[in-house]
Order: sequence, then structure tokens, then C-alpha cells
Amino acid sequence: MKRRDFLKATGCLGLSLGCRELLASSLPPLDLIQPNLSRVEARHYEKLPDREIKCTLCPRYCHLGDKERGYCGVRENDGGTYYTLVYGKVCAVHVDPIEKKPFFHFLPGTQAFSLATAGCNVNCRFCQNWQISQVRPEQVEAYDLPPDEVALAARRNKCASIAYTYTEPVVFFEYMIDSSLASRKLGLKNVVVTGGHINLEPLEELIKAVDAIKVDLKSFSEVFYKEYVRGELKPVLEAIKLIHQRKMWLEIVYLVIPTLNDQESMIRQLCRWLIKEIGPDVPLHFSRFHPMYLLKNLPPTPVSTLEKLHSIARDEGLRYVYIGNVPGHRAESTYCPFCGQLIIERVGYQVGRVELKNGRCRFCNAPIPGIWS
Repeated sequence: MKRRDFLKATGCLGLSLGCRELLASSLPPLDLIQPNLSRVEARHYEKLPDREIKCTLCPRYCHLGDKERGYCGVRENDGGTYYTLVYGKVCAVHVDPIEKKPFFHFLPGTQAFSLATAGCNVNCRFCQNWQISQVRPEQVEAYDLPPDEVALAARRNKCASIAYTYTEPVVFFEYMIDSSLASRKLGLKNVVVTGGHINLEPLEELIKAVDAIKVDLKSFSEVFYKEYVRGELKPVLEAIKLIHQRKMWLEIVYLVIPTLNDQESMIRQLCRWLIKEIGPDVPLHFSRFHPMYLLKNLPPTPVSTLEKLHSIARDEGLRYVYIGNVPGHRAESTYCPFCGQLIIERVGYQVGRVELKNGRCRFCNAPIPGIWS
């Protein structure tokens, strides 16, 4: 892969800081980088007879013989020991506004040091980062970036948090945990952008190490998950419930795909489930779909559809409902559900007025849920 192609794939072209500047002296020249794999033992698996193993990290429970890899392509059984091949091997790194993740109730206006390795444990037909998520680690150029260097690079770039994002952080679980713990020592927070396809035991471990989790809920239909995600809905819902039960800050994103998951009845079911299981204060982002990867035959989501679903969610009782991927839309901003005043102004990823004081509305003093400092 040429240098320009790598920078383009990792989103570093045309910005004030490129990948090299972000990581500074920790990196050798890109032209000398060769695909490389880690050999760090995985944490969530069972050893079986005849050098076989069963992965217990995600609901797939991959049962693997010697020299076989899991569905994610980044974990391998070698002689009865299961290894992660992407520990410390980042293929994408960037400084992003936290609003890009999106987190709207988490340190608004701050920057997140965002990183990813190759791999994913599902195969969404509409994936926007398929060039790095739907490949094996040998197919991308990766930088060596150990956990301690993640923390230092984030602080050097004046970031308030580390974001594990772009691909599926579950597949680089061990690296994410260790980077989070190293970052906490420097006073940084950690956020996870995930599809939530993870088992509850490793999720418990993850919750103890990070500060916020955003779950991409693809649909409220098992049929949709089977056909368009190659995954399951039920484990994702169980993960969402556990995140909430453990009082971890949670936000939900729902990518609205025309004709596939935009039915009003489905959205009402989703909103009622959220109200019952999580409560009215969980931020719900309806995000606009654009055709890509294996789903190019559908048009972008009409803004009118997003507005209709936004209205449904509000009618069902959710207090913080947003419209994403429509820069400048009124529903990008946060309004106090008690007095109706604008309290966080957003245009795209830019934050304007913030009318909060100690986590409360400056106008009526009502508490606004989130992590504000």
C-alpha cells in the first residue's frame, strides 16, 4: 500500500495533523513498515482436548482447531493457545471531535484520540470502514503502538479521551483494556464505539476499564441482523442492558436505512424497549444512511424520514433524540426537556453555546444526564 493510500484509508489526508504527527517519535518511517502480527495470548477462551479452543469473547463462540482463526480473522489458535494478532497494531489513528463518534453528552467540544486495528466480528453490508474492518491484519499496514504510547500520544495531542472506534473494538479487546488502564493513569477518559456483539463476562471487564460506551444498534429485528449484519440482535440488547445496569454512560446510534429498518412500528418498539429497560434519558441518535460497501442500491435516507422517526421517539417519551449526518439540522443540538431552552448548540461536529452549569440547565437548573467534566 502506498503512503497516500494508507493516509486516505485512515482519514489523515487534508487535515492539520497526519498519522505520523499524531504518533510522533514512536513510529518508524511508513515506507519501512511491513504488515506485522502480534502474539499476545487472548483472555476469553477455553482450552479443549486435541489442541482445540472455544472463543468466549463474543456470541459466535468460535470452536477452532490448531492453526485456525476465528470469524473476526484477528485471533488464532496456535497449538491449543489462543492469540490476538492485533495487540498494539493500529491501522487507523486520528484526532476527532468527540461529537463525531457521536457522543453528545460526554465532554462536549473536546477531542478524542481515535484508533483501530483491523478486523470485526460481524459483516454489515453497509459498513463505512470495510477496507479495514472486513480484512485480515496481513492486508493492512499497521503501526506498532503499545498501550503506554497510546496514552502519551493522546496527551501530546491535547485529547481528553481515547476512542476505540472505526472497526469493532471487541476484536482488539485486550489492547483496548490495557490502553484504557494506561490512559487512566494520565487522567484521560476512554470511550468505546461498538456494535455491542460481545458476551457479558468480557463486557463486565470492559465496563470497569472505560468511561462511556456508544452502541450502534443496527435494527430492532433479528431477521435484519441475520441478513444484513451477519450477527444477532439478542446479545446486543443484553449488552445494552448490562451497560446501563452498571451505570456506565451509554448512548445509542441507529443508522436509518430506507425500506430496511425504517418502519415506524419497529421504531416505536425500539423506543418502548429503551424506555422500559434503560429509561427516558438515554441519548438516541438517528443517523442518515449513505450507500456504500455492499449496499449501494438504496438512496440516502430522506431527511423527512429522520424527522418522522425523531418525532416518534419524542412522542414515546425519550428526552434526548438527535438526527445525525445532517449538518446544521436543529435536532443536532441539545434542548432542556424541562424548559425547552437550547443548552448545547451543534452544527456538524462544531459546538457553539453550552448553557450548562455543574451538569444542570443554566435556565431552569434541571439536571442534564451525561459526563460533563
